[in-house]
Amino acid sequence: MAGGTALAWHSFEEQILGAEIASGKPQTPVAPAISSAVIPKGKIKGLEISRLICGGNMIGGWAHSRDLIYVSPLIKAYHTDEKILETFRLAERRGINTFFMTNPVSNHVKAAYRKEGGKLLWISDCGGQSDFKDAIKSSIDNGADAVYLQGGICDRWVKDGKIKQVEAAMSFMKDQLVPCGLGAHCLETVRKCVQAGFDPDFWVKTLHKDGYWSATPEKNRGDFDEISGSNEHGRAHDNMWCTSAQETIAYMATLKKPWIAFKTLAAGAIHPRNAFQWCFENGADFLCVGMFDFQIVENTAIAGKALEAVMQKGRWRPWMA
Repeated sequence: MAGGTALAWHSFEEQILGAEIASGKPQTPVAPAISSAVIPKGKIKGLEISRLICGGNMIGGWAHSRDLIYVSPLIKAYHTDEKILETFRLAERRGINTFFMTNPVSNHVKAAYRKEGGKLLWISDCGGQSDFKDAIKSSIDNGADAVYLQGGICDRWVKDGKIKQVEAAMSFMKDQLVPCGLGAHCLETVRKCVQAGFDPDFWVKTLHKDGYWSATPEKNRGDFDEISGSNEHGRAHDNMWCTSAQETIAYMATLKKPWIAFKTLAAGAIHPRNAFQWCFENGADFLCVGMFDFQIVENTAIAGKALEAVMQKGRWRPWMA
């Protein structure tokens, strides 16, 4: 039976090859129909946002790849303009209505998508420019529906004692009259911002488990490891973005603003089945997840089931959105 199947498949391949040669162009297989889906939503200052948000790092070509130097160029090469548009369309069909987008190189693709009738919302981390005011204004001018101070920037400013710069960014964002937030990888960043009296409309804070192979051993973790890094084995090296998950869960439960959790899969080290429900159960109001187009159908299905389970089971931090 196996031999017959192999021969049949070989014959089928030959038919395709013959058709390509005859026509002078490759024969594209017909893609199976993809069903639509609905993802529950929450609100941030009037913006109705799907509880699963698609992250923009992969579309922008910024990949966390530990010490694999080819990954970011590969991802950038994969995401042609047409592939990005396909990803937007598929995400919207599957119930995702919001993307995190940061790379100015992608602005023309976002504009093209909206021109064709796409209804995705955009949240910008206002990165990509040296002056934060220019970055914030540019993001809004290019259609951002909400803005926030990118986690790495906020972490570095807090680490370096530049809390006044965070305050200035927060004030300028509020003046733009769109929802605005603060991002962080390190929990100490959130604590310092709260102590300073900052009142963002939402928080963007990492959350993931640490039971994966490349996680930094607990004894080797320290504050701001998420934005630093070492070439010493066993220490942080682009491999961990929430070094204190349980502390994060407990502290975020005290904050009464929406929480968008990101790096929930530890940049591909954790399967969504082992992450989505856990993150929602532990207080996240939204999950921002970097996805290739071929992951969207599975991820939205898992998110839908996770949210259904959490709605039935309940959670100890009330929904803040």
